This record gives sequence, structure tokens and C-alpha cells, in this order.
Amino acid sequence: MDKKVNFQEPIDYSQIGLDRFLVCGLGSLGQHCVTVLKEFGVKVIGIEQEQPQFWEIPNLPNFLDELIISDCRQTGVLEKAQIQHCRAVLLVTSNEQVNAQTALAVRKLNPQTRLVVRSAKGNLNRLLSKHLGNFVAFEPTQLPAAAFALAALGTETLGFFNLEGEWLRVVKHEVAESDRWCNQRLVHQLNNRNRRILCHTYNGSQFLESFHQWEPDAVIQAEDILVYIETADQFLINQTKKLATDYRITRQQRWERWRRCLTRPNFKQQLIQFWQQRFRQQVRQVAIVCGLMVLVLLLTGTVLFKWHYPETTWLSSFYATAILLLGGYADLFGEFRITTPIPWWLQLFSLGLTLAGTAFVGVLYALLTEALLAYKFQLSLRRPPVPQRDHVVIIGLGRVGQRVAALLRAFQQSLVGITLNPDFDRTTLPQMPLIFDALNAGALAKANLSTAKSVFVGTDDEMLNLEIALMARGINPHSHIVIRTFGQGLSDNLAGLLPNAQIICAYEVAAEAFAGAAFGENIISLFRLDNQTVLVTEYQVEADDTLNGLLLAEISYGYGVVIIMHQRGDEMPRFMPSDDLRLAVDDHMVVLATIDGLRRIEQGKIAITPKRWRVTVEKALTQVAIFEGANAIARVSGCSLATARRLMNNLPKTLRLPLYKQQAQRLVRKLSKVQVIAQMVRIGEN
Repeated sequence: MDKKVNFQEPIDYSQIGLDRFLVCGLGSLGQHCVTVLKEFGVKVIGIEQEQPQFWEIPNLPNFLDELIISDCRQTGVLEKAQIQHCRAVLLVTSNEQVNAQTALAVRKLNPQTRLVVRSAKGNLNRLLSKHLGNFVAFEPTQLPAAAFALAALGTETLGFFNLEGEWLRVVKHEVAESDRWCNQRLVHQLNNRNRRILCHTYNGSQFLESFHQWEPDAVIQAEDILVYIETADQFLINQTKKLATDYRITRQQRWERWRRCLTRPNFKQQLIQFWQQRFRQQVRQVAIVCGLMVLVLLLTGTVLFKWHYPETTWLSSFYATAILLLGGYADLFGEFRITTPIPWWLQLFSLGLTLAGTAFVGVLYALLTEALLAYKFQLSLRRPPVPQRDHVVIIGLGRVGQRVAALLRAFQQSLVGITLNPDFDRTTLPQMPLIFDALNAGALAKANLSTAKSVFVGTDDEMLNLEIALMARGINPHSHIVIRTFGQGLSDNLAGLLPNAQIICAYEVAAEAFAGAAFGENIISLFRLDNQTVLVTEYQVEADDTLNGLLLAEISYGYGVVIIMHQRGDEMPRFMPSDDLRLAVDDHMVVLATIDGLRRIEQGKIAITPKRWRVTVEKALTQVAIFEGANAIARVSGCSLATARRLMNNLPKTLRLPLYKQQAQRLVRKLSKVQVIAQMVRIGEN
């Protein structure tokens, strides 16, 4: 937020010397940052070490006010870029060491400029933030993890984040005939302390460019699409119950499958299938053959000893055979004293048992030792079974994949992961079913992809992501596919090849968070809505702030943002706060805003739809209505209580203060509740 500017007038940055932004590193992320910053109408200077052979974003040099080809770590280069007059510096090269060195050089030349750094080193970032000040760092590949996770959840949940210990969820819901809201409620009636409407469309219309451009008095009908934000406690409870039900069903299905396997008509077929599918690896086949041979020899030896020595017991015969198989020939025949004649063939068979036992049991020992060494003597927790249906398949469990998995677990979503890394730490994500296999149709089949709700393809290789996405589409044409990309060109081409898939360019999404942070805002989270990135942004109101003293209604409707939390001092935070609250110094609020909304706040520009309405109060039915009506007018419109009382004592009369449309509609409804008859009048019509 900028300071000391008129609410109705756009900011002239050139007059206050804060219109320059420096971007160091013009790779994919840097180029996207330049395009987003230019939307704010500011000057952008770029520094790149070498002249690029081609630009990922066409005509990018035309967006730059100045392009410097040199090393951004050099003091002379930074001075040439007029670092003393730069409001913020975005250090987004792919080399974290270069970014850190440049940050130190920038801070030496300009103690005040804001530093937005690309870095994944959390501890170093905290130390730099403490010593350099006005510093924020992001990891661009992990920053869109929330957007990936939310896209993988499907069409209902668009956003999910935590504020002050409270989980909030953004939902996109298509109204069905059976919904309790259908043909029963007006859109504004869905707003309450736990829910706030963001968008409403009907008859196949597209989402509008800004929030609050929906009609509050519209009746909710079938096939309407509602986008709203709500507190998510009940959602988490329902998801927990669903997981428990799914796990119970999975156990029942597993038992039923084993019961069918043991029935006589299917036993042979199931045994062959079990051998082919479960024990394809040669080592496991050897282990089974050795185990079966040892069992056959044990039974044969027991029968022969009992047959030749009828006076002995079956148990003694079994123990004697077991001793021979474990290499105990000398224990039985070492002290050779002929008490009972032993036929030569039985002694030869006993020797054969010892030799065979040494071979076969030795193989089993070796395999067991190999298995123990392979697991590094760690006994990991038993993982849950692979879900049977309505789950999310995560392919690629690098840092981004693990972050997406953690978020989906927080959403209580059933899922399964497939890792293509043979060195993957098998103790990672212990509560999640994992498949360790090469990329093939068999691995996807093990993940029950044919019945999965959605698939997230998030490896670090774009071409591999494309290959997996095409394989997944062939196995399950109806699944929701989310693909991670890095280049804008591939994203555009994939959108044509897989029209129903959701392709998210990691750097495009991250660039909007970097640009928002460059203006001093704290970006808490982000999500995607109708191909736009919505930023969850935190504001702290200061004495000379543009927003100081405004009603929340003026901020919401004027700038086209949605205020989802407000906190004053040490008071408890209020979620979905009333539009009647007036901001004061040190107030803390969190808003949902597109990059256009942030730009409007930054520049002090009102939204596309200004204040064009007034309210005419015609009649108060009782004396109490006059009193309560004045209170409602003062609260909703923001006028003084004395002005409101004068108006109510001289009816009929029009409130001269202009209002936004939804603000005027809300005032009319409030007055109606206290038995005051009023109507809206468009400015210019009265």
C-alpha cells in the first residue's frame, strides 16, 4: 500500500520517486515478473548476465524501460540501474548464491528498498531477513503447491488455507435441483458469519472480471454456479468420516477378495495370477522355490523316519529331519555307535537332507539378510492400502509433490503416491500409500488410476509430465488431470492437446506472488479462479494509509476485493466481517484480491463501477422505526449519526451520500427490517 495519497486520485509515482522496480535475472520467472509489474504502470529495469537467444515471452524487451546486460552483483551495475531510486528489487536468478550476494550489495547501496528474493534456504532467509530488513524470500517451484493441491481436489474446492488457526475453504459449486438453496434463497441470503459469496453466474455466463459484480437479489436456480468462501470445520469433519468409511469398505473388499481366492473354482486361476502379478521379480521367485523345496524335504524326511522307526513319534521324526536340514548331520551321526542298524539309503538320504538344507536354507538366509540391509535395519510403519476409488494420484514426489501431498492430507483427501526415484526415502510420508515402480501402465494400474478422482503430474521434467498425462488420459478419460509446467509456450500448447486438463505454469503463478510482495504486501496463500490467480493478502493499517478511516464496504466494492478477516488490536479476529466496520490505525485485515485488485489499492483507483446510487427514504411506520432507521443509515452509509437523524425526521427525503450498488441494496434491506420503506435511486434519475 502506498501512503499519503488521495483515495479518488491515481498515484503519480514519478513525482514521489518510487516508480522504479529492478528485476535481476530474466529467465522464465523473471520475464513473468516483468509482465506482472508492468500491469501496475511502473518502470521496470531488467538485468541479465548474457543476452538471451530468444525470449519466452515475445517482445519482452519492449516491456522493459531499460535492459542491462551485465553481472547484477557488481556495484557499478546496480548504480547504473539507479538502485538508490528503486522501490523494490526482485532477485530471481536461478543461482541462489548470486541472489544472496546481490541482496547484500543492494542493501549496502540502498538501506530502504524492498528485497524480494528467490531462495529455498529457509534458515538463511530468516537470517537475511533479520539483518537486512524489508526482505522476503520465496521458492517459486514450491510457491504454487497450494494451487496444485487445490486443482487436484477437483471442481468443488478452489482454495484452502489457515488464518489465525481457522481453516477457510473456497468452493465452486454448481447448484442442482435437489440443493436446499435451489429456488428457495436469494444470493445475498447465503452470506453469514461463516460464508461469503464471491461470484455468481447463471445461464452459462462467464465469471466477471472483479468480485461483487453479481446481483444480490437474484434467485438461486438449478445449474447456477456459486463461488464462495466458508469456514471449513464442518468440511474437515465430513472428510474424516468419508476417509473412515472408505478404509472400512477397503478392508471389507480385501477380505472378500481373499475369500473368493480360496474357493475351489477360482483357486488355481487366482494362484497363477498371484504368481504373475506379485512375484515377477526373480529374487522373490527364488525365495518361494527354496521355501517350497525345504517344506517338501521336511515332510518327506518326517514320513521316512517314522516309517523306518515305527516305535518313534511323529514329533521326534519331525525334529530329526529339521536338524538335518539345518546342517545337523554331525549332531545325529557324528558319534557313530551301532545300536540299531541304519540302512545305507537312509543315511545317504540324511546326508542329502543336510546338503539340500544347507543350500536352500542358506538362500533364504541370504535373501532375508539382503532385505534387512536394503531397509537399513529400519522397521517402517505399515502404510495404508491403496484407495479403491475417488482418490488423488500424485505422480512425482519431489519437494513439490511432497508439499502437495501434505496439503491434501490436511484436506483429509484420500490419495496415493507414485515415485520414480529409486533412491526415494521409504520412511517419508508414512501415512500415505506409495508405489515404488518405474513409469509404466502397471504402476498406474496399481494406483487404481481407472477409478481415481484426479491425477497430479508434478515431476521436474516437463516432457515426462506430458508423457504421464497422456498415459493417464488413456487409462481414465474422465479423470481430472493437473499438470505442472514451467514454460508458457508448453502450457499454451498443452491446453489445446488436453482441453479438459488443468495446466498450471509454476512460474506464471509464482510471479504474481513475487510482484505482490514487491509492493510490500504479505502474500499468505493463493488459488486459481477462472484462470486467474487470487492472492490471499495481509494488510496492516498505518496512520497515513490510504485505507485508514474507510468503511470495509468502500474497500470491498471500491477496489474489487473481498475482506475475509479483520482484527483490531488484541481483539479476537473476525471472519467474514460486517461491511459497516471502519478501519482504524493498527487494524489488521486479510483480503482476497486478483493482481488487478492489488494494483487498484496500490494506485488508489476505485473499481470499474463507482458510487452511482442513492437511497430515498419514503416512510417510517413507527416512532421506533425512525430511531432504528437512523442508526442503520449511519452504520451502512458511513454518514454521521446527526445527518441520519435529520433525514429520518424530515421524510420523505433522499440520502445525498452516493453509495455502491450492493451497499445501497443492503441499506434498503436493513431499513425494511426496522419497518422503514425506502428504495434505491440511480444518480441522475432523481
